Amino acid sequence: MDKKNFFENGRMIIGGREYNLDDIGWNPHPAFKGVFMKNLITGAGTGNRLSCHLVRIEPGCEIGNHIHEGKMELHEVVAGNGSCTIGEETFDYFPGILSCIPDDIKHSVKAGDGGLYILAKFSPALI
Repeated sequence: MDKKNFFENGRMIIGGREYNLDDIGWNPHPAFKGVFMKNLITGAGTGNRLSCHLVRIEPGCEIGNHIHEGKMELHEVVAGNGSCTIGEETFDYFPGILSCIPDDIKHSVKAGDGGLYILAKFSPALI
C-alpha cells in the first residue's frame, strides 16, 4: 500500500486502541480553498501537549501565509509535491521531507500538480 492510500484507508493505534483512518472525516479548511484536514490526534487526548493532522492540499491550491502563535509545527511530507515558504526561504516539498517550523514564524504551503499530503504535528496542540 502506498503512503497516500495508507493515510486514506490505513489504521493507527493511540493508547493501545486501534482506529481506522477512513472513519475519520476530512474537514475543509475554514480559510483556504482546496485544503482539507483529518484530525488524527487532538489536544483533548493529550492534555493539549500534541496534535497530529493529515493535511491534503489539492493540486495548485495553498495554505496561505499564516502564523501559529506559541505552537511549533513539524511537517512530514507523505505524498505529492509542492513547496513551503518559512519566513523568507522557500523549500521544495516531496515525500521524505521533514520540516520543523518554529512558533511565531510566518509560513505557507503550496501543492504542486499532483497535490500534497502532509502529516502535521503541533506542540502544544493546534486543536
